[in-house]
Amino acid sequence: MNAASLLLLPCLLSMVNAHGYLTIPSSRTRLGFEAGIDTCPECSILEPVTAWPDLEAAQVGRSGPCGYNARVSVDYNQPGDYWGNTVVATYTANDIVEVQWCVDNNGDHGGMFTYGICQNQTLVDLFLTPGYLPTTEEKQAAEDCFLEGELKCTDVDGQTCGYNPDCTSDQACYRNDWYTCNAFNADTNRACQGVDGAALNSCTTTIAGGYTVTKKIKIPDYDSDHTLLRFRWNSYQTAQVYLHCADIAISGSGSGSSTSSSTATTGSATTTSTTRTSTTTSSSTTCTAATTVSVTFDELVTTTYGENIYLTGSISQLGSWSTSSAIALSASSYTSSNPLWTVTMDLLAGTTFEYKFIKIETDGSVVWESDPNRSYTVPTGCSGLETAVSATWR
Repeated sequence: MNAASLLLLPCLLSMVNAHGYLTIPSSRTRLGFEAGIDTCPECSILEPVTAWPDLEAAQVGRSGPCGYNARVSVDYNQPGDYWGNTVVATYTANDIVEVQWCVDNNGDHGGMFTYGICQNQTLVDLFLTPGYLPTTEEKQAAEDCFLEGELKCTDVDGQTCGYNPDCTSDQACYRNDWYTCNAFNADTNRACQGVDGAALNSCTTTIAGGYTVTKKIKIPDYDSDHTLLRFRWNSYQTAQVYLHCADIAISGSGSGSSTSSSTATTGSATTTSTTRTSTTTSSSTTCTAATTVSVTFDELVTTTYGENIYLTGSISQLGSWSTSSAIALSASSYTSSNPLWTVTMDLLAGTTFEYKFIKIETDGSVVWESDPNRSYTVPTGCSGLETAVSATWR
C-alpha cells in the first residue's frame, strides 16, 4: 500500500459508518421511520467517541439514551407526534422476552451491545414529558442509570454469553454480561451478522439492506405504566456508539407506578389495551393471569367491489406470512367516509410478532402494504384483557 492510500484509509473508514437500530420492541427511531420522518433509522450515530475497549467510557452528549439523528435533525429523547407519548409493549416483571435490532450490511463493524432499564422513574419521566428536551446533563444521568440497570445476557438461563473474540482478557471489554458479536475479521459469520444467522433483508435499512440480531432479556421486578427500554451498541472497528429507546410498560411489584390500561403506537397503528378486572381491595382478591388476549385489528383502507383485506404475520395464528392462510377482515362497518375493515381474534398473552395487511384483488392477485413490517406485543395482565390495533393502509 502506497503513502497516498495510507492517508486515504482513515477518511474511508470514517465514511463507512456502522449502522443499526432497535426494532423489537419498536424503538422511537423505528416509529419515526414508519411515520416517514426519519429517512435513515440506522443513522443515529454518536461519534467520535471512545467505544472500545471500555464499553462505558463514552459520554452520550446530545445523543442521550434515545439517540439523535443528525441526518434528519431529530432528537428522540423528546416525545414527538409519533413516538414517546404511549407505550408500544407491556411486559410482566421477571418475564424472559425476545428483543431485536437491525444492522446494516454495509455498516456492520462488530463489537458488543446491551439493553437496560433505568428504575429512577423521576429521571425517566424527563424523557416522557411532551415538549420537554432533556439537557445534556440529564441525558448523561439517565444513561448512567440505564447502565446501572443493565439487563445482562447472563440473567437468562441457557443463553450463550461468550467473550468477544476481538477483546483480550486484560481489556475492559472482556465481560460476558453484555452481548457480543463475532470476530470482526472472521471469514464467515463476521461481526454482528452471524449472531443469530439471519438472512440479509430480514429487516429494513435504507443503505444496503439489513439483518436481525435477536437475543433474550429478563424483565426486572419493577412496576411502571410508562418507562423506557434502552438499547446501546458499541462498534469495535469504528469510534461509534448507537443508542435507541422504546416506550414500554412493566407490570410488577416494584416501586414504579401502575395502571390498568395502556396505549401503544406502532408506525401508523395505534393500540389500546384495557384490563376489565376489579381493583384489589383485600388480600383475598386475586388476579387470574390471562393466557389469551382478545385483539381487534382495525384497518382503514379504501377498496372497490370485489377487493378484500387480509392480515398475515410471523406467527402461526396469522398464517406465518402465507397469503393463502391469511386472516380475513370484515367490511361490515365499511362506509365511504370511514372505510373500516376489522377482525377480532384471541392471541397468546405476551406474544411478540410482525405483521402486514394485504389486499386480494378480484382476480386473486395479492397487493402487500409497503415496508417496513408492523410489529406488536400482545399485552399481559388479568383475564378479560382486550386491546385494539388501529392502522391506515400504506
